[in-house]
Amino acid sequence: MKKVIGEYGMIFVLLALCGLFSVLTLKREGATGEAAAERIVAEITARAESDRGIFAVGAARKDSGDFARMVAERLDEEGFTAVTPVIGAPRDLRVAWDEAKAAAALPSFVVVSGDAVNWTVLDSIVEEEHVPGLSVLEPKERLVSDFLKRSNLLAIVDRIVVIAVIAIGMTLVILTGGIDLSVGSLIAFSAVVGTLVVKALGGLEAASWTVWLGFLLAVASCGVIGATGGAVVAVFRVAPFIVTLAVMMMARGLAFLLTGGFSVYQVPPALTWLGQGSTVGIPNTVILLVALYGAAHVFMSHTRFGRYIYAVGGNEEAARLSGVPVRWILVFVYFVSGLSAGFAGCIQASQLNSGAPNLGMMFELYVIAAVVVGGTSLSGGSGRIIGTLIGAFIISVIQNGMNLLGFDSYLQQVVLGGVILGAVLLDKARQGGGWRRLLRQ
Repeated sequence: MKKVIGEYGMIFVLLALCGLFSVLTLKREGATGEAAAERIVAEITARAESDRGIFAVGAARKDSGDFARMVAERLDEEGFTAVTPVIGAPRDLRVAWDEAKAAAALPSFVVVSGDAVNWTVLDSIVEEEHVPGLSVLEPKERLVSDFLKRSNLLAIVDRIVVIAVIAIGMTLVILTGGIDLSVGSLIAFSAVVGTLVVKALGGLEAASWTVWLGFLLAVASCGVIGATGGAVVAVFRVAPFIVTLAVMMMARGLAFLLTGGFSVYQVPPALTWLGQGSTVGIPNTVILLVALYGAAHVFMSHTRFGRYIYAVGGNEEAARLSGVPVRWILVFVYFVSGLSAGFAGCIQASQLNSGAPNLGMMFELYVIAAVVVGGTSLSGGSGRIIGTLIGAFIISVIQNGMNLLGFDSYLQQVVLGGVILGAVLLDKARQGGGWRRLLRQ
């Protein structure tokens, strides 16, 4: 049992957090889905002629919006000729209502669901307008968890992808006993370089290949910066904290110098494919995470260089005496960390459809937190790549759950700080042979 907890403890923690937030975010709301839409359509068909006006109301990018769209499509198939889907914000409902009122074509039915049921503009319309025969229809309530909604789970993945990609390189660095504080600034530098290249090669009208060229140059530039910092650490024996702190400041400064402090928006639609697109219905970010972490796991678990990295972190002098090229290993891990940060910068530029010099603020702390929470020792020599992915999910789930529960941003920082401190104490206890021995020390 002790071995199982040691190997898979973080998975149990992640599952426990998911279960906790699933319960805490339970609430009653109008049902959505095909079955609920069919019931609403059947009720309208039984009560109204095909020329009666109908509003199908829902919030943009929410389940209620999808439900409204579904109801409108089904009513159209049934031959109703005056169906108006109103999908957006409360103001859109007011605008649509006023337009219908001006045209003397007020609806006889308003179909709402989910969070749109609570729009105050809907209550004011019903109370103030006094439309004869107006019926507000909504599906029967059901108990749902905001945390388990598909849109929310996708939001967790979107939030995690940039941090998780950087965490691959950070894991290698921390396994050697080092640290890399420059990754947040390299995100901004990479996004700026990539978008500036695309802008220079055509901007809004640039061909798709210019996006990949820009990304390639951005990632390569960050890799060179990372390798340079690693060389200073390896050759001159300067503390990684100091070296990467200096690189952090220089990379951020370069990002602002290259753009004059402004974001780069003149980019083609192809830029969004990496961070917002999908392949065979699966978001590209999900495919990317699976591929990168699969490759990193194989590299660290089944290659000689992976064993060298563990050896350097476990005992650098012993590794050197055993013939391990310690200096090259140190340069290599910082090179990979730079590449990871550069690639993450390209992903974020794709997600935001722009490049900005202020991207990646404080990301280095979240990345380090993900690595440490995932079980990698800050002393080096022990840790797993898959553990880092789990740690990144834990951080993202905690943040997402607190947002859903309405926690203040400052309180969230307190909680996340406590999580990081707890992970470090667990690591110390694991290295020291247990809590009792650690306390006696």
